Amino acid sequence: MDVTSTLRGIVRSAAPIVIAGEGELITERAGVINLSLDGSIMLSAMTAHAVVRETGSLPQAVLAAMAVGAAIAFIVVFSSIALKLNQVAVGFVLTILCADLAIFLGKPHFNKPGKEMPAAPIPILEDIPLIGPVLFKHNLLIYFSLVLIVLVWFYIYRTRPGLTLRSIGDQPEAAFVRGTRVQFWRYVYTLAGGALVGLAGATYSLSVKLGWKEDLSGEGWIALAIVIFGLWMPWRVALGAYLIVGLRSVAIDLQDSEVIDLPAQIVNMLPWFLMIITLMLATSGVLEKMVRFTPDRFKPTVRRFLRAAPPRALGTTFEKH
Repeated sequence: MDVTSTLRGIVRSAAPIVIAGEGELITERAGVINLSLDGSIMLSAMTAHAVVRETGSLPQAVLAAMAVGAAIAFIVVFSSIALKLNQVAVGFVLTILCADLAIFLGKPHFNKPGKEMPAAPIPILEDIPLIGPVLFKHNLLIYFSLVLIVLVWFYIYRTRPGLTLRSIGDQPEAAFVRGTRVQFWRYVYTLAGGALVGLAGATYSLSVKLGWKEDLSGEGWIALAIVIFGLWMPWRVALGAYLIVGLRSVAIDLQDSEVIDLPAQIVNMLPWFLMIITLMLATSGVLEKMVRFTPDRFKPTVRRFLRAAPPRALGTTFEKH
């Protein structure tokens, strides 16, 4: 097995999940749950493929996919804020609706050749042993997924607007008292997160799984799961994406080898079993009890690493008083 090619493939294949996961992280940090990711990714992927086939323009295809993702996210946040509907229920309905729309509207483009985002190797950096081929021989969408991790982390933890974002998701009443336009910013961040989910769909059809083949069902649920797995922290969300894609790669290798004779269904479920176990450990407090075995000077860092703390106002409707 070529380690360099395997790692490069993991970075490439995980890019859409990273982008969608970071987008959902931004949305949930603002206190809104967007459960429409699975259908949104399918519809935006189909849209990007259809637009690039009709126009031949990759930028237009990417923008169209982002617009689709933002529009779906708008329905979620508008239903929550203006109509006072349950975010979870609306998200589930949109997931089914968008998936069916993608299949119906995408029939003329099913299994038809499209256009691929061209590779853009970075000079000098691409020649670095191991790291170069793994990180610096991709296209712009894959590069963006890597840069996005740093941007989201910096914005949330190192800027004043990021502090405001966290307060909107944790204590919207206190943020409102300080003069923050809670409802307005929930719209903004939900639309931004939705646009990133749409970009994830475009990344699938223009880079990772070229064309439209209706085989993206489940990817949005993975993105939602890794937000919890990552404990609502940008770099851990990315780690979860790379981990599950890496486990998928290992599962495929096991399935192709004769070392372990397991049914294909069991092998494909291995990443999910491991993620469920990890989620149970992370949220049950078992891992945090291990802090007692850590040297005193490292205990604060380990506690921060293991603590699961979702935004306290996540999924709630804010009422002005």
